[in-house]
Amino acid sequence: MLEGCVPWLADVAARYRQRGWWEGITIPQLLERSAARHPQKTALVSGELRLSYGELVTGSQRLACRFLDAGIRALDRVVLQLPNGPEFVLAYFALTRIGAIPVTALRGHRHTEIRHFLNASGATAYVIPDRIGSFDYREMAREVLPDAPALRHVFVAGEPGPGQIDLRAMIAAPMSAEAVSAALAGHSPDPAEVTTMLLSGGTTSLSKLIPRTHEDYVLNARLCGRAGGFDEATVFLAILPLGHNYNLASPGILGCFYYGGTVVLAASGDAAEVFALVEREKVTVIAAVVPLISNWLNSTVPDGFDLSSLKVIQNGGARLAPELRGRLRERFGCIAQEIYGTAEGLINMVPLDAPEEMLLNSSGVPVCADDEIKVLDDDGNEVADGEPGELVTRGPYTIQAYYRAPEKNAEAFTPDGFYRMGDIVRKQGRHVFAEGRRKDLINRGGEKISCEEVENLIFGHPRIKAVTLVAMPDPVFGEKACAFVITRDGQGLEFGELIAFLRSQKIASFKLPERLEVVSEFPLSPVGKILKRQLREMIAARIERETADAKA
Repeated sequence: MLEGCVPWLADVAARYRQRGWWEGITIPQLLERSAARHPQKTALVSGELRLSYGELVTGSQRLACRFLDAGIRALDRVVLQLPNGPEFVLAYFALTRIGAIPVTALRGHRHTEIRHFLNASGATAYVIPDRIGSFDYREMAREVLPDAPALRHVFVAGEPGPGQIDLRAMIAAPMSAEAVSAALAGHSPDPAEVTTMLLSGGTTSLSKLIPRTHEDYVLNARLCGRAGGFDEATVFLAILPLGHNYNLASPGILGCFYYGGTVVLAASGDAAEVFALVEREKVTVIAAVVPLISNWLNSTVPDGFDLSSLKVIQNGGARLAPELRGRLRERFGCIAQEIYGTAEGLINMVPLDAPEEMLLNSSGVPVCADDEIKVLDDDGNEVADGEPGELVTRGPYTIQAYYRAPEKNAEAFTPDGFYRMGDIVRKQGRHVFAEGRRKDLINRGGEKISCEEVENLIFGHPRIKAVTLVAMPDPVFGEKACAFVITRDGQGLEFGELIAFLRSQKIASFKLPERLEVVSEFPLSPVGKILKRQLREMIAARIERETADAKA
């Protein structure tokens, strides 16, 4: 296994294989197997482009050959930062076909995060769009290049800059089937090897790297697809970033491809676009998050479309309130399926045939019978069902350790190998009920914001003496970030000044505070710890008053 990764113990791995959890196939073989069953069936729809399973396999294999020509080899890490589109899908399957390891960055990540991903992974290549809106990714690549000594190649989906390589030309270059077969001979990855590096939520710092193997990630997609009711008739609408574990394999596009369904890519979550695609492509499943669902429920746009094909709207990232689940069913005539899990492994999904109470309230049950889950108190003792505590887990698709992070691993895993989810939950049998985070994290509509990371950046402002970041309630995103600061010598600070300073640090936009409160002191515990709970209550009450005043 790749140096810096911790494999499963031999006897544990043998047990998972004996029980049929690990099939001994790779991520590209998952796709190739479905293509062998029905090569002419539509696998991917993106705008006017329609690719059959056969075309998706041959296209990704040709691109794999071009990556080999460029010098990409097995176990090379490649930071993949592409928006949803055919280029992402082709590049992902092409890289995994030759045993290279995509590191799935998101389009919103900027210089600070990308430098970290490149160096933490030791990436030799970086795959980007040319620009999205006013932001030029080629320029960012040039600016981070001096700080990433292992980086040798930058591939651009669009017009490349100086020294960069045209990814679309690589995709379009013709190559005979015989030449492809010959070029790929001897380049078949080991199913037990790392296939993908996902990004942790970054609860205490910049994201950690999550190494997923072919075997465990195929299982992840297979079991989540089964729990989502996926089959060959499934038409899955992907709106959220494909680089997210949720939209990639939980069940996501890999779950859909495993069962031979059709993936439809949406350019945005705009209601008119989404529901026009549902009508045109006869979409059966949508993967969504709370802000999207809230917007759709409060819009009249969906009423103008035929949504009779729609069977399930999935929700992940942050808990969907029971009343919204009920409204989804009433409005769209489909099941609201809650999905709760982690890129590190464990996925819980509410069964589609669960009792009414569970459909409305549960965060799901583990998708694998061999997922071991426990709920622990602060002393590490297992609590009784119904009592709150921290969820810990181990199983056939939950990682053994983060990549090259021994200190983090010591915190994140128990001595007997259970991964600490960092979430407070209650358990009722196998059903899990998520109640919140144990660590200092803000969940902005599914995007996790590390308070410590943003606080450390704000501390760099010359007029700030002290800072703490807390969650404030938001009707659409659930939570947003509010910065409480104490300035030096009572100097003033405008919200715009703070945001301009943070933007100069080139961090992802979703991490920016969306409110500033300048105070003279923080509430403190007897030992001097900032009482963030009081600050959260304070800002929540203030927002409630402001909302009431605005309506008066």
